[in-house]
Amino acid sequence: MLKFVEYDSQKTYQEILNRTGELLNRKIHPADPLNLLVSLLAYVVSVQNFQINDAANQNLLAFARGEALDRLGELLGVKRLPATPSRTTVRFHIDSPKTFPVVIPQGTEVTPDQKIFFKTVEEVVIKPGETFVDVEAECETPGTVGNGFQPGQINLLVTPLPYVVKVENITTSLYGSDEEDDERLRERIRIAPEKFSNAGSRGAYIYFTKSAHQEIADVSVFSPEPGRVTVIVLMKDGKLPTPEILSLVEETLNDEKVRPLTDLVEVKAPEIVTYNIRMTYYIRKDYVPLQGSIDQQVKEKVFQFIDETKSKIGYDVNPSRLIDLVMSVQGVKRVEVHSPHFLPVDASHVAQVEEVEIIYGGAENA
Repeated sequence: MLKFVEYDSQKTYQEILNRTGELLNRKIHPADPLNLLVSLLAYVVSVQNFQINDAANQNLLAFARGEALDRLGELLGVKRLPATPSRTTVRFHIDSPKTFPVVIPQGTEVTPDQKIFFKTVEEVVIKPGETFVDVEAECETPGTVGNGFQPGQINLLVTPLPYVVKVENITTSLYGSDEEDDERLRERIRIAPEKFSNAGSRGAYIYFTKSAHQEIADVSVFSPEPGRVTVIVLMKDGKLPTPEILSLVEETLNDEKVRPLTDLVEVKAPEIVTYNIRMTYYIRKDYVPLQGSIDQQVKEKVFQFIDETKSKIGYDVNPSRLIDLVMSVQGVKRVEVHSPHFLPVDASHVAQVEEVEIIYGGAENA
């Protein structure tokens, strides 16, 4: 955060104390009752200056947050992406085939636990002679709260329907996302000027791809040949995009106001490059009593390395980075990385670990 005005309470106190002494032409001692007034005034001024400084920083993209960041986004036509609900496919069963249609109304509610509720997005009919029908259902609470229910878990019908004897989700509930956070919105605002280009710049494709869904974490754009554009999409936590997400991105990028007329855009998930980690670390002898704590910190650093490599497309697997992370743990003397060796990763791939083996090699003299 930039400092526009001084808000350090000690410096403010000293400045007010010196100025007051100069005006009164005498020294103000710590026991002087006037010193108490100076201290109070310094506190009030430092708090006020901090608020002034913070307000000034809210005009800068790097430091703005919340509503102030939203207002900066509006200058470039960028809006914070709202929370979106989870979706799943629900199957309604009847006990036996009927000679007449059985209607499942739009808005029929189902739940896994009487706490989170899904409702059907359209009216469907179980046709005569059939015993079930499938329909999309949407979580009533936007956000990630409705994600991750496995097939068969959403199996309670809130309001009984005639002839319906069983209900169940047949797909895992997905696609729910929380409201876009400040850091992701800040990144989109930063690259937003690219969208004004009508030449199909790499930055423009990245901006519009990330605007399609807030769970998209990284985007790679390249042109394998003139007139063709390949867009690689990676989700948060290194997850691969589902076909539905890829279709959503493709639809967004093929809008006539987004894609140059001569570009043929292909949206794909990254291909996986796998690697294994096998490493040995040694600690200093004077840190032996803390070996348990050091071991936990080493594991955290290894998994930080794993998260880094899987969260960005085209991120090389670099053992030097792994060594740097582990060596930053206090008490670690040296590290031997048996695998991986340096593994270059291109713009259409992402690296994911398969096996991890962390070996404690013992203690050595400092």
